[in-house]
Amino acid sequence: MSRYTGADCRQCRREGTKLFLKGERCYSEKCALEKRAFVPGQHGQGRKKISGYGQQLREKQKAKRFYGLHESQFAKYYEMATRETGVTGEIMLQFLERRLDNVVYRLGFASSRSQARQLVNHSHFTVNGHPVNIPSYLVKAGDVIAVKDTKKAKAVFGQLEEISKPMPKWLSVDLEKKEGKILALPQRDDVDLVVEEHLIVELYSK
Repeated sequence: MSRYTGADCRQCRREGTKLFLKGERCYSEKCALEKRAFVPGQHGQGRKKISGYGQQLREKQKAKRFYGLHESQFAKYYEMATRETGVTGEIMLQFLERRLDNVVYRLGFASSRSQARQLVNHSHFTVNGHPVNIPSYLVKAGDVIAVKDTKKAKAVFGQLEEISKPMPKWLSVDLEKKEGKILALPQRDDVDLVVEEHLIVELYSK
């Protein structure tokens, strides 16, 4: 499976919005988007207005990069959403938010989704007391996500109390115990990514 190996900040500049791929750097004045808020490349500052298809593609790329997924992975969530009752775009975003790696990031146990994915892969967390090492695992309301007892002394979890990132209302966290709980399933207004998901649905439904 192919993997993006370029600079993460180029992806934010390409999409014209912060994707929070670099952890704390994204909240600081060092953020590349703050310094160069234009598309990377030789002709980045001279781009013309894009077509309707181009707008749909950009929204899809933005969401895909925000959650750190490959094309086949992202398309799978669209297919899952089409089988559910409701607004397809909103259901797709709900599935993406429920991924374990995203929840670990939202709870503040990792500085970025890529770090969260690595920690989950390396079996640092349990869900309802059972070890889970699958980043795409979908959490449910009432689930408890906790750092394994054998991993709590790791340096990466040593300064959780200093994290000031706002907590989504569908989650709660106890930093002292190093565990969080899913209070409810996320809703559309819980997703802080500025994206027009209906354009993604239009793109995939062609």
